Amino acid sequence: MNEVRKSSAGWARLALLALVAGVLVPLVSAGLRSVFWVLVGIAGLALTAVGVWWTLAHTGVVRTAGAGLCVTAPVTVLALYAAYGMLGPALLSLALWILAVAAARIAVTPGRIPAMGKRETAETPRHPWILMNPRSGGGKVGRFQLVDKARAAGARVVLLDEGGQHAAELARQAVAEGADLLAVAGGDGTQALVAEVAARHDLPFLVIPAGTRNHFALDLGLDRDDPAAALDALTDGVELRVDLGFAADRVFVNNASFGTYAAVVGEPAYRDSKWRTILRELPGLLTDPGVPRLRVRAGEVCADGLQALLVSNNPYLRAVGSARPGRRERLDSGLLGVLCVRVDNTAQAAGSVRGSRSTSFLRFTAEETVVEADTDTVPAGIDGEHVLLPAPVVCRSVPGALRIRVPRDRSGARPNRPGVDWRRVTRLALGPSAAGGERPPTAV
Repeated sequence: MNEVRKSSAGWARLALLALVAGVLVPLVSAGLRSVFWVLVGIAGLALTAVGVWWTLAHTGVVRTAGAGLCVTAPVTVLALYAAYGMLGPALLSLALWILAVAAARIAVTPGRIPAMGKRETAETPRHPWILMNPRSGGGKVGRFQLVDKARAAGARVVLLDEGGQHAAELARQAVAEGADLLAVAGGDGTQALVAEVAARHDLPFLVIPAGTRNHFALDLGLDRDDPAAALDALTDGVELRVDLGFAADRVFVNNASFGTYAAVVGEPAYRDSKWRTILRELPGLLTDPGVPRLRVRAGEVCADGLQALLVSNNPYLRAVGSARPGRRERLDSGLLGVLCVRVDNTAQAAGSVRGSRSTSFLRFTAEETVVEADTDTVPAGIDGEHVLLPAPVVCRSVPGALRIRVPRDRSGARPNRPGVDWRRVTRLALGPSAAGGERPPTAV
C-alpha cells in the first residue's frame, strides 16, 4: 500500500511540474503575447473543424474548399509560429501538456485494468463448443491455427460458412446437443449473437479475439495480437459476470449506433468502399432538412434534432476527442453510456473543438433510454451490424447477464485511464495531509 501511495504521489508531482512548465514556456518566450499565440492556435483548430464539416456535409466547390481549409489552416498556423520564433516553444509546451495529462492519469489509476467484480475459479468444461468465422479479421482463424488448437484443447469447432448459417441458430443447436460452454472466434457482431444465447441458458461464454477490432475483447483485457491465448481459459480460467445491452430485442456487447453512421453502414456499397460511400451519403444525411432526426429520452434528460446517437454497454471513458475507440472502465456498472451528436451549421462545427464541452455533444448515463424518430423504423448499427428496428427503440442494460470465461493470466490487459481530476492529482502530490485521508488508487 505504501509503495502504491509513493508511486501515485510521484506521478502526481510530475504531472503538476509538467503542467506548470507547459504554461511557463510560452510566457518566458513571448510574455503576455503568448495569449495571442494561444488564440491563433485555437483559431487554427476551429478553422480545421470547419473544413472537416464542409468536406463531410457538402459537395462540389464547398467540399473542395473544405478539404483545402483542412490543410491550409494548420499549415498557416505552423508557418506563423515558425516565422515569429514560436514554433519551438509551442511544440515544447504541447509535449509538456501531453506529459502532464499522461502522468496525471497514471497517478489516479496506477496499473488498473477493467474492474468486473469478483472473479471465480472456473471448472473445466466437458463439452465446449466454439463457432469460428474463417473470414473474420482477414483470416485470423487460419493464420493462428485456431481450429487445430481448439480441438487439441477438447473443444468442438464449427466453422461459419457463407451458406446462410445463422450464428444464433448454430449456438442454440449446440446447447440442445449438450454444450456447457459457448465461444466465438470472430468479430463483435457474431460475439453478440452467441453471447445472447449463452446468457439465456446461463452458460459461460468465451471470447476469442479473431475479428478486425475486437473492442469487447480489448475491454475484457484479452490479448488481441494472440487470439490463441484466449483458449487457455478452457483449462485454466476464471469467470466474471458482465452486463449486456439490449436495443429492442437485439443484444449488444459494445454499442448500438443510430442516425448517420447506422444509415451509412446499411448501404450495400459500404463493405467494399467505405470512404467513397461515406463521402457520397453524408451530405444528404447531415444537411437535408427532409432527413429524419432522432430524439432521446432517459429519465429527466431529453434531447431532439440529433443526427447521431451512440448507446454503449457501460459508458466509455472518452467518447469524444479520442483518436482511437474509447475504452470502458467497467463492464458491470449496470449503466448505459449515451452520446448524442448534433451539428447543424458551420458555427457549431467550429465549436466542436471544445470536445465534450461543446453544445454539439451531450453525454450521460442511464439504466434505460428511449430512441424516437418520425419514421416507423430506425436504422441501427448493433456492434457494427446493420439492422432496422421498430420505433421507438427502448435500450436497456441487463446487469450481470453474461458469464464470461477468461484466462487466469490476461496478458493483454492494459490499464484503463479515466479523465484527469486535477484537484485529486493536487491532493495526491501534496501528500496525505492534503488528501484528507483519501485512499490511494489500487490495482484491480
